[in-house]
Amino acid sequence: MEQYDGEDEVYMQQEDDWDRDLLLDPAWEKQQRKTFTAWCNSHLRKAGTQIDNIEEDFRDGLKLMLLLEVISGERLAKPERGKMRVHKISNVNKALDFIASKGVKLVSIGAEEIVDGNAKMTLGMIWTIILRFAIQDISVEETSAKEGLLLWCQRKTAPYKNVNIQNFHISWKDGLGFCALIHRHRPELIDYGKLRKDDPMTNLNTAFDVAEKYLDIPKMLDAEDIVGTARPDEKAIMTYVSSFYHAFSGAQKAETAANRICKVLAVNQENEQLMEDYEKLASDLLEWIRRTIPWLENRQPENTMQAMQQKLEDFRDYRRQHKPPKVQEKCQLEINFNTLQTKLRLSNRPAFMPSEGKMVSDINYGWGNLEGAEKGYEEWLLNEIRRLERLDHLAEKFRQKAAIHESWTEGKGQMLQMSDYETASLSEIKALLKKHEAFESDLAAHQDRVEQIAAIAQELNDLDYYDSRNVNARCQRICDDWDQLGSLTQKRSEALQRTEKLLETIDQLYLEFAKRAAPFNNWMEGAMEDLQDTFIVHTTEEIQGLITAHDQFKATLPEADKERQAILGIHNEIAKIVQTYHVNMAGTNPYTTINTSEIDAKWGKVQQLVPLRDQSLMEENARQQNNERLRRQFAQQANVIGPWIQNKMEEIGRISIEMNGTLEDQLTNLRQYEKSIVNYKPKIDQLEGDHQLIQEALIFDNKHTKYTMEHIRVGWEQLLTTIARTINEIENQILTRDAKGITQEQLNEFRASFNHFDRKRLGYMDAEDFKTCLISIGYNLGENEFSRIMSIVDPNRMGVVTFQAFIDFMSRETADTDTADQVMASFKVLAGDKNYILADELRRELPPDQADYCIARMAPYTGPDGVPGALDYMSFSTALYGESDL
Repeated sequence: MEQYDGEDEVYMQQEDDWDRDLLLDPAWEKQQRKTFTAWCNSHLRKAGTQIDNIEEDFRDGLKLMLLLEVISGERLAKPERGKMRVHKISNVNKALDFIASKGVKLVSIGAEEIVDGNAKMTLGMIWTIILRFAIQDISVEETSAKEGLLLWCQRKTAPYKNVNIQNFHISWKDGLGFCALIHRHRPELIDYGKLRKDDPMTNLNTAFDVAEKYLDIPKMLDAEDIVGTARPDEKAIMTYVSSFYHAFSGAQKAETAANRICKVLAVNQENEQLMEDYEKLASDLLEWIRRTIPWLENRQPENTMQAMQQKLEDFRDYRRQHKPPKVQEKCQLEINFNTLQTKLRLSNRPAFMPSEGKMVSDINYGWGNLEGAEKGYEEWLLNEIRRLERLDHLAEKFRQKAAIHESWTEGKGQMLQMSDYETASLSEIKALLKKHEAFESDLAAHQDRVEQIAAIAQELNDLDYYDSRNVNARCQRICDDWDQLGSLTQKRSEALQRTEKLLETIDQLYLEFAKRAAPFNNWMEGAMEDLQDTFIVHTTEEIQGLITAHDQFKATLPEADKERQAILGIHNEIAKIVQTYHVNMAGTNPYTTINTSEIDAKWGKVQQLVPLRDQSLMEENARQQNNERLRRQFAQQANVIGPWIQNKMEEIGRISIEMNGTLEDQLTNLRQYEKSIVNYKPKIDQLEGDHQLIQEALIFDNKHTKYTMEHIRVGWEQLLTTIARTINEIENQILTRDAKGITQEQLNEFRASFNHFDRKRLGYMDAEDFKTCLISIGYNLGENEFSRIMSIVDPNRMGVVTFQAFIDFMSRETADTDTADQVMASFKVLAGDKNYILADELRRELPPDQADYCIARMAPYTGPDGVPGALDYMSFSTALYGESDL
C-alpha cells in the first residue's frame, strides 16, 4: 500500500506540473473558450439566442441570467435593463447569488471581474456552472461528479481493447474514446472496425461530426485543438464528455418510461390472453396425442436392422425432442389454468370453463392412453431389434462362409474333368495322382464349412429371415456343387488309380511341399476367416473369452511363421534342384495349386487382420465395460430400493395388527408414515433414469440384482396402495367406534382376540380360526349358527374374516362376558371335584358336533398322571385355543 501511495503522490505532482505548464501556455484558454462557448450556446438556443464572445457577451449579466434559468428550470430575480456599469454589476451579482444558493462556493470570482471582461474569471465562472449543473449530479456505482463520469466512461468503453480511459486529457487524444461511446450506444452510426489508433484526426472529426449531426451535441472542440497539444485541457474534455453522458442517459430514461407503459397495457390483456392460450394449447396438445397414439400402436415389423434402428431412433427422437416439449406444454397448461382461475377469483369474476373435451381431466385421460401405447411400442421395438440383430449376424456369417467356399470351389470342377492324364508321361501320371490325393485332403478339410453353411441357412429359415429364398437358393447351389465335386473327385481318383507306374519317379520335395503347404494354407484361410468373423456378445465375460482366444491364437503365430519359413525353404530347394538338373516341370508343383506368392499374400493378410481384430475386440470390451458399469449403477440403487419397499410393506403389516395408542393416534402416525413414503419418490425417478440408459444400451440382463424395474414399479404401487388401504381401515374403525359407541378398551380387547387367533399373521382369520375364537368367548355354535355368522362377516364368501368385519359383528352382539372367566367357569362345570376332564364328560355335556370338534383338538394332549385324553385347565385351554394368556 505504501508503494501505491507513493506512486499516487508522484502522479499528483505531475498533474500539478501540467497545470503550471498550461498556465504559461494559452492553448488551454483557447480550448476552454471554444468548449464553454459551445456548451453555453447548446442551452441558450433553447431560449432563442446565443453568444459569440464568452467574456464580452456575459458582461451585462443578461445572457448569464438567461443561461442559468434555462439550465436550472427556475426563474431568477428580474434583471436590470440599464446600460450603466452599476446595472451590469447588479445583474451579474444576481447570477452569482443564484449559483451560491445551489451550494457552490465561488472563490476569487466577483461581479466586477466579469463586467470588466476578465477572461480567466469568466471561464472559471462558466466552469463552476458546468460542474454544478452538468457534472455534479452524475452518479455511477456510489461515485459521483468527476469520478462518476470517469467510471461511466470506463464501463462503457471496457469492451473496446484499444481504448483505455484513465483521465480527461491524454486518454482522449486518439479519438477512439469518443467513437467508442457513440458505437456502444448507437452502433449503426460508426463503423468502428475501420478506425485506426494512429489516425486521431479522422477519429476525432468522425466522432464530433456524428455527435453534432445525430445526437444533437454541438461541436465544442476541433480535432486540431486536441491533437496539437501535448495534454488537452481537462475541463474542456470533461465538458464535452458530459454532453455525451446526458445525451445517452436521456434516451435510456425515455426507453424505460415506454417499457413501463407497455407493461401496464400487457397486464390489462393478460386474463383474456391466458384464456386464448389455454384453449389453443389444449387443442394442440389433444390433437398431438390423437396423431401420436396411432403411430405408437403401429406394430408393422421391418425386414432390415437399419430400418428397425431408424424406428428406434425415431422413437428416441420422440422421447428426447417431441415428447419433452409436450410434457412442458401439459405442465404449462395446468399452471395457466390454475393461474387464470386464481386471477379470476381474486377479480371476483366467474371461473373459466374450457370448451367441451378440453378440461384438464380430459387431457390427463388422453395422456394416460399415450403413455400406455408408448410402453407397448418400446417393448415391441426392443424385441424386434434383438431378433433382427441375430438375423443380421447369421446372414453376414452365411455370406462370408459362402463367399470363401465359392472362391475355393471356383474352377475345381473343370480341373477334375480334365483328361490330361490320357497323354501324360509316366512321371506326369504319378504327379497327377499325388496332386489328386492332396486335393482330396483339401476337399475333406472343407467339408465342415459346407455343413456350417447349411446349418446357418436352416437357422435363418427357422428365424423367418426376410431373404430366406435367396439364402436357400445359394445354399442349394453350394450343396449341389459340393456333391458334384465329390462325384468328380471319385471319378478322377478311379481313373488315375487305373494308370500304371505312379510311384517311383516323383520328386519327394514336391510331395513334402504339397503336404505341408495344404494344411498351412487351410490354417491361414481358417485364421483369416476367424479374424474376419463377426461376433456378438452381451457380457464382459464373453468378450474376455474372445480376447483370451485371440491372445492364444497370436501366441501360435511364431510357430506358424517357422512353418511358413520351412515351406518356403522346401520351395527354394525344389527350384535349386530344377535349375541344377534341368528338370522339365513347367515351373509348377504337380501335387498342389498352392504357390509361395499365395502363401506370402495370405500370411501378409493374416498379419494385417490381427491388429484390426485387436482393435475391434478392444472397442467391444470398452462397450461391455460401460454396460457393466450401467448394470452395477442400476443394481446399486435397486438393491437398496427393493428391500426398502419390502421392509415398508412388512412394517405396514405390523402396524395394522398392533395396538399403539388411540385410533386417531394410529391414523396420524400412518399419515406421517405415508408422507415419508411419498418423499422417497425422487429415488424411484432416479432409478427410472438409470433404467432408461440401460435400455438405450440394449442391455437385457443384470446379474448384480434380482430386481427389475417392473418389480420396483409394482412394489412401489403396492406400497402406496397398502398404506392407503391401511389408513382407510383405521378411518372405518373410527366410524364404527363412533357409530356403535364402542370404547377404546373394547376395541383393544377385540384387537387382542383377533390378533391371537390370526395365527399366520396375515391380517385376517380363516373360518376355523374364527370358529375357535367364537367358542373361546362363550358362543354355543352349531353348524347352522356358524354358517349364519359367516354369512354376516364374510358376505362375499372369501373364506376369511377381516378385523373390520370382526368388530362390526362384535359391536352388534350383546355377549361381552370376559373370555378368560368363561373358560374357567366352563372347565369347573365339566371337571366337578376333579382337576381334569375326560372325553366322555365332554360328550355328555356338549352337543355332539361341538364335543367332536373339541375332542379332535384335545387328541394330541395327555393329561395329568399320563391318563390319555385327560386335560387339566391349562391343557384344556391350550387344546381349544392354542398358546395364549388364558
